[in-house]
Amino acid sequence: MALIYVVEDDKNISEIECFALKNSGYDIEAFPDAASFRVRLAERKPDLVLLDIMLPDEDGLTILSKLRKDKETSKLPIIMITAKTAEIDKVKGLDMGADDYLTKPFGVMELISRVKALLRRTEPAEAEKVLQIGPIVLDVEKHAVLVEGEHCDLTYKEYELLKLLLMNAGMVTKRDTILERVWGTDYEGESRTLDMHIKTLRQKLGAAGSRIKTVRNVGYLLE
Repeated sequence: MALIYVVEDDKNISEIECFALKNSGYDIEAFPDAASFRVRLAERKPDLVLLDIMLPDEDGLTILSKLRKDKETSKLPIIMITAKTAEIDKVKGLDMGADDYLTKPFGVMELISRVKALLRRTEPAEAEKVLQIGPIVLDVEKHAVLVEGEHCDLTYKEYELLKLLLMNAGMVTKRDTILERVWGTDYEGESRTLDMHIKTLRQKLGAAGSRIKTVRNVGYLLE
């Protein structure tokens, strides 16, 4: 079941969108501003985002631009929602990376149709649903990790940490990037928490844990 984030400050519109999408079988989480959306996004990535252009704390196009520049969210399906009717505004959104747009007011059936169409177009290939490096296999759909064919029991943070390292395999993942993606913060006080999670993750991965290399003063690398 697809998870959709609705980023909309107008409570009435947000409730209508959420009600319609829930009735169509989707999991929904709603956010009234960019700040709350970013916090949740760092914890869990949705399958699609409905993003309003006019938000109280940050312009939707600015949010879109930042999402597209971030490797973690560069391919996240996004439908822009706008009250603006000028063609230039629609073109600008599409040029900046939006997958589709809806202009207020719009019908519920049109909303559902656009969402279904975009999810069909952006459904990941089967190979992308499984991340593997050597004996370490992470199944995104099953939320499971296998090492040498044996199930590896990880906590939520350990799982997200391993997933991030696997997605960036062969490249150094900076400490502040890990803290932001996995913990939703760049607070330096969390550094020791990160180090402890790396330690326990290595232990749980057994011999395969040695693939996680420390790049001093920078971050971590999964070979």
